[in-house]
Amino acid sequence: MVDCDSVLDELYSVIARRKGGDPTKSYTAKKFAKGTDHIAKKIGEEATEVAIAAARRQRDEILAESADLLFHLLVLWADQDIRPEQVLKVLRERRGVSGLDEKKSRAE
Repeated sequence: MVDCDSVLDELYSVIARRKGGDPTKSYTAKKFAKGTDHIAKKIGEEATEVAIAAARRQRDEILAESADLLFHLLVLWADQDIRPEQVLKVLRERRGVSGLDEKKSRAE
């Protein structure tokens, strides 16, 4: 089994190094140069592509589009100076908590 933490950390490190880089030489630097709104729209686009692939039961497309979605989510995190371990900490804190209860606690 793949250690997700280390894969995310490794990819995040590569992405973060591209921040402020030359947008003519790096796709990732180009995303940073276009700004947060552009990155957010790209995440929406990729999430929609995952949803469409899921609705069509296209496993290979779900895998490919999920990878694209995770990549762009990591770009957003780097853009906002959010590290993967911070997000994983939130997930770990939710262990054993009912999803309904957790959602209700955010609304209060």
